Parts: sequence; structure tokens; C-alpha cells
Amino acid sequence: KDTVFAGLEKARGNLEVRGALTIIDTNASGTITTADDIVFNLATAAGGFPVLVDPSATTNSVVVNYIDAEDRVADATYTVNEIQGDGDNLLENGELFEITVNPPGTSTLVANEIFTLEVVPPQGGTLLIERTMPPELDVVMDLH
Repeated sequence: KDTVFAGLEKARGNLEVRGALTIIDTNASGTITTADDIVFNLATAAGGFPVLVDPSATTNSVVVNYIDAEDRVADATYTVNEIQGDGDNLLENGELFEITVNPPGTSTLVANEIFTLEVVPPQGGTLLIERTMPPELDVVMDLH
């Protein structure tokens, strides 16, 4: 019985991406660097528990890890824009937060490169977002 309830609690804490992941080459350089943006919408899975999404929190908040062919950066810097919500940093059922991540450090994403964002909530499963850069880059690209 305890095992079943523990499994249900972990599953109910899961997050999901709503819509596309967008790459924005803010300086139109043809590569994605720390000056550019990786943007996606985050929501709780159906029936999921509320999750704190506060980049300034040091405990019990979502952590975003960045991985590409050159780097693995734990706790990458991200910002949050509330699209739908009640004004706090708690992502609850029916709410939608826009998350913006800048590739950290010396990371540079180029054509055909694979990268992964690990979105790790304090409870529940890790959300892996893996995308491949297109052969040519526009200033704004939706990567489905």
C-alpha cells in the first residue's frame, strides 16, 4: 500500500512542456550562445501537485540542468514569466509559466547539434527536453 501511494505521489508531481520550444538568436549571429534564449512553456501534468518555480530559491524549487556536446551545467540560470496564474511562484493546475534559459558558460549551439534541458522538480519525475538544432538557423526557430 505504501509503495503504491509513494508511486502516485511521485507521478502527481510531474511537469510537462506545453507547446513548442523556441530558440531566439537575439544577435542574429547564426549560433546560439549565452546571449540568446531557449524558451518553453511549463505546466503541471493532469492531477499534478503544485511546484515551486522560483529561480532565486535555494531549496524546494525547480532546477534546470543544461546538457550539450561540450558541457553539462547543473542549476543553469533561468527566468520565469507567468502566462496564466495567480501571481505567485507556485505552478498549480491550470497555470502556465514561460521559462527562458540562456545556454550557460562557453556553450555554443550550432546547426544539427543536440541539446537537452533537464527540468527537475523537488518531487516527482524529471522532465527531459531534448532537441536537435536545425541545419540552418533563423533568428526565431520553433523546435517541436
